[in-house]
Amino acid sequence: MAFWMGSEIFAAGGSQTAITLKPGQSGVFKVTLNGELVWDKAEQGRYPTLPDAKEIKAKVATMTAVVTV
Repeated sequence: MAFWMGSEIFAAGGSQTAITLKPGQSGVFKVTLNGELVWDKAEQGRYPTLPDAKEIKAKVATMTAVVTV
């Protein structure tokens, strides 16, 4: 899940997006961009579904577009 989501985020953010995958305990899954929380499994109580993944990808694309403009 994390690797696939990382590749989707990279595709959304482009080559200026650095992806770091860190192992955690108990199935931790958190996405942050420039210190801003985009998704946290602990807050949502579940892994992202496909619609959630599309939303995460769209948020990353929007956030990186604002930075690069």
